[in-house]
Amino acid sequence: HSGLIDAGPSLSDEKPVNRRASRSAAAEPAPRTASGREKSKGSFDRISNVSMYALARRGMSSREMHDYLLGREFELSEVDIEIERLEKVALLDDHALAETLIRTLQVRKGLGRSALTAELRRRNVDPVAVESALAVLDDDDELERAVVIAMKRAGQLRSLDATTAKRRLGDFLMRRGSKAVQAALAPAGPTFR
Repeated sequence: HSGLIDAGPSLSDEKPVNRRASRSAAAEPAPRTASGREKSKGSFDRISNVSMYALARRGMSSREMHDYLLGREFELSEVDIEIERLEKVALLDDHALAETLIRTLQVRKGLGRSALTAELRRRNVDPVAVESALAVLDDDDELERAVVIAMKRAGQLRSLDATTAKRRLGDFLMRRGSKAVQAALAPAGPTFR
C-alpha cells in the first residue's frame, strides 16, 4: 500500500453527462392527463400559432375559427379553450367583424341588406352580432346606394327595349328592392328603344 487515501472513483471513472439529453428531457411538454382537460405547453403553443396565423390572413368569426381548428385535428377541449382566450383578448369579436364586413361589402360590392345578411351567415357570424350590425344600416342610405348601382347598370342596358331592360335590371337588383329599379328607370333616366 502506498499510503494514499482512496477518494472514490476518479474523474476518468465517471460516466460522461449528456447535457443535451438532460435539457431536452426537462423541456419536454408534460404528458396529457387521461381526461384531456389539461393542455401541455407545447400543445398550447401549437394551437396558438395556428390560430394567430389564420387571423393574420383574415378576420374570422368565432365559429369559423372553431371549425378551422377542429379541421387541424386539435381536440375539442383545446379548441374551446383557445376560442375563449381569443375572445377574451378581442382577437375574435363577431360584433366587430360584422360591422367591418358590412362596411367593406357595401363599399366594394354595393350589397344590400339581404345580401349582407347572407354573406354574414355564410361566414358563421353570430346571429345576434349580425342583427346588431344590420340595425345600424340606414334604409335611406341603402336605397341611395342601390339607385347609384341601378343607374350604372341601366346605362349598360340601353341597347335593349324598355321591358327587357326593366326585367334584367330587376333581376340584377332583386335583393335591393323594386324602389331602386323604379328610381333608376324613372322618366329622367336613360332612354330605351
